[in-house]
Amino acid sequence: MEGTSLAEVWQDVFQVQSAPPQWLIIAVGVLALVVVLVRGPWRIARNVVTIAHEGGHAVVAVLSGRTLTGIRLHSDTSGVTVSRGRPDGIGMILTVAAGYITPSLVGLFGILLLLDNRITALLWLSIVVLAGMLLLIRNVYGVVSVVGTGALVFAVSWFTPAEVQAGFAYFFIWFLLFAGVRPVFELQSQRRRQPSPQSDADQLDRLTGVPGTVWVVFFGLVNLAVLVLGVWLLLF
Repeated sequence: MEGTSLAEVWQDVFQVQSAPPQWLIIAVGVLALVVVLVRGPWRIARNVVTIAHEGGHAVVAVLSGRTLTGIRLHSDTSGVTVSRGRPDGIGMILTVAAGYITPSLVGLFGILLLLDNRITALLWLSIVVLAGMLLLIRNVYGVVSVVGTGALVFAVSWFTPAEVQAGFAYFFIWFLLFAGVRPVFELQSQRRRQPSPQSDADQLDRLTGVPGTVWVVFFGLVNLAVLVLGVWLLLF
């Protein structure tokens, strides 16, 4: 990024950039898929999914009139968002249901910016969201995770040329699309091995009377549909 004054930075952030070549879009998509499928890289990158997941809970909680008290992110890539309000009702249902579908929906929103060639704007919007989320984090690991992610995005957006920014932005969106699907399978696998009444699906079971497995299927169908739509938008 070349701007030095606030006005120049603002102009740089929201300027339209050239679309990257198709081969780059495909290459970073394959790389994102590898990160999601391979255990080692996934173990690290899954922290980004947790940030999006808990952020989804937080946003919907606020929109439904609940009061946020904090977010915790853990080193095992789990997390928890705590809010105050009615323990049941539509607001609570929507809040709990938002987590597993948020990474995919964020990816879909990002595609809209990429298709308009607002690549730097996408990166800076991510930084703003992370900064807002940081105010709600209530544990050290959570702070490190959010600050580290934000610092990486800032470094790419500020210090790298447009081609690198484009590759990173498309990789990030591909990753969210693919990564939205895997945690749903992990959720059902965990429910079979070690049932937990605190999983999102089982909380929704208690709130709605609809079996937790049905909610897992719902999460999976939504994320798979978004993935298919995302692939079509990005490649065709």
